[in-house]
Amino acid sequence: MTLDVRCISERPDFLGESPVWDADNNWLYWVDGFSRLVRRWEPATGSFREWSTPSMVGSVALGLGDCVVVGLVDGIFSLDLGNSSLAPLLKPEPADPLVRFNDGKTDRDGRFLCGSMGIHADPRGILWRIDAAGRRDSLADGIRISNALCFSPDGATMYFADSLDRTIRAYPYGADGVGEPTILVDTAQWNSGPDGATVDSDGCIWATLVQVGKIARITPDGRLDRMIDAPVDLPSSVAFGGDDMATLFVTSIKDSGSGRAVSKHPDGGKLFAIDGLAARGIAEARFGQSALENNKTEAA
Repeated sequence: MTLDVRCISERPDFLGESPVWDADNNWLYWVDGFSRLVRRWEPATGSFREWSTPSMVGSVALGLGDCVVVGLVDGIFSLDLGNSSLAPLLKPEPADPLVRFNDGKTDRDGRFLCGSMGIHADPRGILWRIDAAGRRDSLADGIRISNALCFSPDGATMYFADSLDRTIRAYPYGADGVGEPTILVDTAQWNSGPDGATVDSDGCIWATLVQVGKIARITPDGRLDRMIDAPVDLPSSVAFGGDDMATLFVTSIKDSGSGRAVSKHPDGGKLFAIDGLAARGIAEARFGQSALENNKTEAA
């Protein structure tokens, strides 16, 4: 298999994370967590835009209108890209100064999930879920570093990891919450914990193995289907996008700011696109809007 790998960004991120393709507008969002930036690349013009946040930003998801949803240090917020204003959606009380929000994603029904983490990798994190009506749930706790959050094509399975456990777990998932998890795959066999992940239209999980510079494709029954080299040594997360949803975008780390992840690659921290994988992704839902309903409408 011949892959076409392109470097998209000229300026590296310190802590690139959370890529998400906006299929309605054909552009890509991601974050530079350490620099406190939400970034956007618009392929049609080749232009980049960015918005500052008041604290480290762990994740971004699509919102309605001109808004995105972001996980900041102390909570989940709606960010209006028109005027850069923030509206709180969830702020845990009392605030825990030893915790920050990290990996986040919408489920297929437009609810936003975001896992917090101990800033010193202590087991203080919680996986939160909120919906547009303001309902909130705590789905898991005792998390050290929340990562690899993604959903099966039908939305009935949630994949999630505490990176330090070096396993990706599969949870029965629905409106009522999550069921008992099973271990989908132990990534210790590849000498890495999992970082960000996404699911393709065949239901396979693409997970970054940040400690070994690889990206794994894992089948829904936990078998390794494919292992590819990432463009740099510290890949952090992945998302499918492009006109046909067949491009895999890869964020990466230059220097996480904690001393735990510092790239030795000259292009560390940059955003990449990989074509030729013979796989397609699924458009992510907007917060407050079901992707499943949209897919049913398009099919009809």
